[in-house]
Amino acid sequence: MRLGVLDVGSNTVHFLVVDAYHGAAPLPAYASKTELRLVEHLTDDDRIAPTAVDALSAFVSESLARAEDFGVTEVLAFATSAIREARNGDEVIELIRARTGIEILALPGPDEARLTFLAVRRWFGWSSGRLLVLDIGGGSLEVAAGNDEVPDVAVSLPLGAGRLTRARFSADPPPPEQVKDLRREVRTAIGDVAGQVVRGGTARHTVATSKTFRQLARIAGAAASAEGPFVRRELRRDDVRAWLPKLAGMSAAERALLPGVSTGRAEQLVAGALVAEAAMDLLDIPVLEIAPWALREGIILRRLDALRDRVAGAVDP
Repeated sequence: MRLGVLDVGSNTVHFLVVDAYHGAAPLPAYASKTELRLVEHLTDDDRIAPTAVDALSAFVSESLARAEDFGVTEVLAFATSAIREARNGDEVIELIRARTGIEILALPGPDEARLTFLAVRRWFGWSSGRLLVLDIGGGSLEVAAGNDEVPDVAVSLPLGAGRLTRARFSADPPPPEQVKDLRREVRTAIGDVAGQVVRGGTARHTVATSKTFRQLARIAGAAASAEGPFVRRELRRDDVRAWLPKLAGMSAAERALLPGVSTGRAEQLVAGALVAEAAMDLLDIPVLEIAPWALREGIILRRLDALRDRVAGAVDP
């Protein structure tokens, strides 16, 4: 079947059309995105600004028109932390529904971690053993670990790269004392859940998803995205440690000149690197492998599972 996936992230809103069948990898047919950076369009009382809502509504309308053009059977629409945690998040969802007819699901943080974990499990397979999966978004950090397709621990923390940059840095490049203060805050937050994450045992395979980790890996020498999803890409803790002070001393414009770093994400890279370093350090991860599948693929796979179960239930005697 042909599915549409509308991913309202804290940084970027993606629309993806895929040909998806149970037991096969989703095959992309069309993709578009816009960097709305919703996490940066919060008012002082933590409400998403009307201009951002209007821009989101316009992108959703355009995406639904493209879905019709491509013969999409169903559109799966979801939102992450920017919508989930905004004071007017429910109002935004209702407004988008009234304007476009699409119902956007605000995913709870732990569900976001579980669905990302599912995608990583399916990508690497059972031979990877116990998995530990990290994802740094614009608004939150997700951590999940387990031996099966459903992790035995799934944690979401408000440590997204965009959120922290907006809340903690007052200049570009950020003042050293602000970097130091944020490093301490991030480590305290991750330290509070580290015991819960590692309690189930040592992970045989440690994996990262998200743009932040991909950019850090690319800066450290990993293959470019143009080389395809099947090239092994890694991020080493020592490389993050070595690059962090360099990144903190650069302006966003200078960071954007580094390999793999987009102009829209360059401003957030210092905060993202602080989160990455803290997570790898406190969870004792010397090396992360970068996975090409993440939350969107998890959403697709879960939907296909549900459809399979529905069909199986209908034909069982």
